[in-house]
Formats: sequence, C-alpha cells, structure tokens
Amino acid sequence: MQRTTSPVGTDRLTSASWRRAAWLRYAGRVVVGWALNMALALGIFLACWIALAVYLNREIMPYPWDVWPVFVTEIQGDLWHHLVISARRVLLAIGLAVLVATPVGLGLGQIRALNRLFSPLIGLVHPIPKIVFLPVILVVVGIGEDSKVFLIALILFFQILVVVRDEAASLRPELIQSVRSLGAGRRALFRYVYLPASLPAVLTALRISVGTSIAVLFIAEQYSTREGLGYYIVTLTWQRLRYEQMYAGILAMSLLGLTLYSVIDVLERVAGRWRRAGEH
Repeated sequence: MQRTTSPVGTDRLTSASWRRAAWLRYAGRVVVGWALNMALALGIFLACWIALAVYLNREIMPYPWDVWPVFVTEIQGDLWHHLVISARRVLLAIGLAVLVATPVGLGLGQIRALNRLFSPLIGLVHPIPKIVFLPVILVVVGIGEDSKVFLIALILFFQILVVVRDEAASLRPELIQSVRSLGAGRRALFRYVYLPASLPAVLTALRISVGTSIAVLFIAEQYSTREGLGYYIVTLTWQRLRYEQMYAGILAMSLLGLTLYSVIDVLERVAGRWRRAGEH
C-alpha cells in the first residue's frame, strides 16, 4: 500500500523551512554588515593612531605594530586574569541592575500612584553623576568586590529604570484590556505583557550605558584592589612607564566594552525584529 504525505504536514514543513531560511538570511546580513562596519572602524582607528604616533614621536605613543605583539604575549598571562575579573564585575553589575530595575520600572509605569510618589526622587537623583558616591560606597559597602559591582549597578539601575518605566506607561490600553478580558490578573499581565514589551527598552538602555559602565569600572578599579584592568593599566603599567603594556591593557578594556556592546546590540536587533513581527 502506497503511503501518502499529508498536505497539512507538508505545509507545516514548508512554513518551518521558509522561516528557518529567512532567519538565516537575516542573520547573514547582520553578520556581514557588522563585519564591514568593524573593518571600516578599525581602519579609521589605526590610521588615527599611526598619525598621532607620527605627530608626537615620543615613547608614550608607540605604534600599533609595537603594541600588538605585547598584547598577544600579555593576554596569555596576567592580562587575561585581569580581563576576566573586570568582565565578571561588569556582568554581575548588569545582572543585578536588570533584576532590580526592570520590575521596579514596570511597577512605576503601570501604578500611577507609585509613579507620582517616586518621580520627584528619581528626577532629583538620576542626573547626578553616580561616580561622586564612590567614597560613600567604599565606606558603607566596603572596599572589596561588592563596592565596585554596586557602583556600576547603581548607574545602570537608573538608566534602565527610567526607560522601562516610560515604556510600560506607553503600552496601548486596548492591548492590556484584551488580555484582562481573558481573565489575566496583574501577575499574568506583568509576565506576559509588560515584561516582553519592556525587553527592547532594557536592551536599549544597556547598549547606551555600556560605555559609561566601562568608564566607571576603570575608575573603581584604581581603588583598594589588586585585580582588574583599571589596576593593570594605571598601577602595573602606566606608573612604571611600561607604555606598550599599558596600551595592551587599554586594548583589552576596549575589547571588553566592544564585546558587551555588540552582544547587546545583536540581542536588541533580534528583540526588535520579534516585536515588530508580533505587531503585524
């Protein structure tokens, strides 16, 4: 007896294959575009570096081809250890800020009474550069790992909080009412409506604040620590006039920031594409 293929099953396989092929094409375009942009940016960066080295003609500004072999050698030794420590601090701070700021921002965006109560405080504290609180944090939290993670998380907290609050407050009322008509309570709304809707806002806030967090990390790692890229760049290299090693540390910190930015940027693109697809 000859076996026949179900048209429904064939349609499902065709649809799945089409979605997979479309996703692969989209991912390929993103990767190629990112590679081209990075190549152009790297070329401009190297050209500016060489021009500055030629103009200064001093030991403090070595050429890229003098720094790269030192970077390759150092990254296989102590520099890799300091890079891992700095990456761990930043990732812990990002995780802490997201876990705290996201639900708080969602609550303020949907509960108007809370927003009216805390908005003046947020408006007062948010514009203040949080790095000025470093001495206070060192005294209150301590001089260990917690103070550095807390300082970076504090900066990210307010940036994520404001963006998520505004995103939650701008959700369409008809969308919320349609979900409530299905019997969803406040907890279900937070889980299935507010949280997915705020994900692109969280990623946008993180992408914008990556540079700030790396800069604060560099400053925080100059105090009461013997680990991290900030300690490596300032104490182990700059103060000892080891300029090639210093630029190797700067490259490592730049790669850390670039990696975080690129990962968050890709996640933001994926979340934004998913969100736009869900709105059609």
